[in-house]
Amino acid sequence: MKRFTGVFAPIPTPFDANEEVAYPQLKENLARWARTRLAGLVVFGSNGESVLLDAEEKERLIAFVREHFPSDRPVIAGTGAESTRETIRLTRRAAELGASAALVLNPTYYKGSMNEEVLARFFLDVAEASPIPVMIYNMPRNTGINLPASLVVRLASHPNIVGVKDSGGDITQIAEIVAGAPADFAVFAGSASFLLPTIVVGGVGGTLAAANVIPDLCAEIVELAQAGRIAEARELQLRILAVNKAVTASWGVAGLKAALDLIGYYGGPPRRPLQPLGEAAREELRQILRAVGALEAGS
Repeated sequence: MKRFTGVFAPIPTPFDANEEVAYPQLKENLARWARTRLAGLVVFGSNGESVLLDAEEKERLIAFVREHFPSDRPVIAGTGAESTRETIRLTRRAAELGASAALVLNPTYYKGSMNEEVLARFFLDVAEASPIPVMIYNMPRNTGINLPASLVVRLASHPNIVGVKDSGGDITQIAEIVAGAPADFAVFAGSASFLLPTIVVGGVGGTLAAANVIPDLCAEIVELAQAGRIAEARELQLRILAVNKAVTASWGVAGLKAALDLIGYYGGPPRRPLQPLGEAAREELRQILRAVGALEAGS
């Protein structure tokens, strides 16, 4: 469990102009992220456009990221699917390809049937079948389903369910999970917008879109907070809010990829139907990145 702490970047999947995965550019991105204070990476968080990839692409990407990122830092693979059967299949395959843990998003299509008992059975079945640790992924903005604290605490008692990435933004719910789960259950902020509050109530890190762009600033917030230097951590938390909003709520995957392009990584275009960021928004994004120090003044 000590491996699953700190700041993780849920990396985007880079595509070329033909919408094929751009592996050479991904390799360069991985080398740059390896030189930061990131604790590890997540392949196929919401930023990874996993719903737009086929099974073969997913498997190759997991293997590629694991091969080209330092072996002493974990790579977590998003393996959630609509069926329990496919989730288990991809989780087992991710384990074979070297993933350190599986980040499992709940099924979403049959929302009316996804009551707490059905969701509990889904996660428990996956955990029982998985050869690697399982982390719960709560992303109500995309799924339309919030996984309540009562469910997460219940699942936290399973020995192979080791943590949660909560992207809901309800700090009361996050605090309730910390209070009710075992002490070694890893609670991660799912957004940089509430990273510091999560650490203050007992979380252990964050899996953050903004960490792709400003990884060291995000890591420093966690380090300062854990050292009790709350005033300094608060200053940084407030400083990164505009960047986080730009690459999440405002412009999403397109904004994140444009930000990477602007700071010298490869972002590239999203895969359709998602559309790239327009020029006006890109210029606004440039100013936001410059203000936080992610871009030189003349860039």
